[in-house]
Amino acid sequence: MSDPVIKVNDLTIGWDGVVLQKDACFEIERGSVFAILGGSGCGKSTMMRHLVGLEPLMGGTITINGLKPDSDLTVPARPLFGVMFQSGALLGSLTVGENVALPLQEWTALPADAIGGIVAAKLRLVGLSKAEDKMPAELSGGMRKRAAIARAMALEPDLLFLDEPSAGLDPVSAVELDQLILDLNQQLGLTFVVVTHDLESIFKIGNSCIMLDRESKSIIARGDPRVLRDSSEDPRVHSFFNRTPTEVVTP
Repeated sequence: MSDPVIKVNDLTIGWDGVVLQKDACFEIERGSVFAILGGSGCGKSTMMRHLVGLEPLMGGTITINGLKPDSDLTVPARPLFGVMFQSGALLGSLTVGENVALPLQEWTALPADAIGGIVAAKLRLVGLSKAEDKMPAELSGGMRKRAAIARAMALEPDLLFLDEPSAGLDPVSAVELDQLILDLNQQLGLTFVVVTHDLESIFKIGNSCIMLDRESKSIIARGDPRVLRDSSEDPRVHSFFNRTPTEVVTP
């Protein structure tokens, strides 16, 4: 088995001096779809922000592809991963194609025609071949999420972070986005780290997960979400995975 793509050791996270999770330890296997789960206020979105380097660590270490992005002087010039934020975060003044081209213009010296070819290829991968010249405002919510994933893949990372990918989508678009994630994972071998509260999505795409708990400020479950749903004896875990669709868990 290859080395994990991410190793987290004794990690403490929070903001403004408030600890949300302490001494967290977990690994993310290469090629997996790994979900970070938990109820409102447990720190799952904050966990992702720390993993991608947007927040300073309160303690512990994060290693990505053998490197520690917060301290390792050997970290490569281009990002180690791609990120899709919850809203998609496309720049409204640029076309879809121009949004996807941004990382290539920022991090490479490729000529314009080469960048154009890569942009077209990435949009084709996410099913947006005909949307390159459209503005973000012309796209549906699902299409904006797809465009954001194309931009996250522009630099050919083998690791993608997705923050609440199905949030705000209608059921059909959410299912289609889940299938896209599975296709990219299975066909390209990409590793996905997903923050989500959508149970249907968790059970369809996730093959490994951790569940964070607000009260204990710790990881209270880890493993295959379907196994945790069916077999966990922890009432907190059982309740989370077996809640009804009307029981909303706030991101």
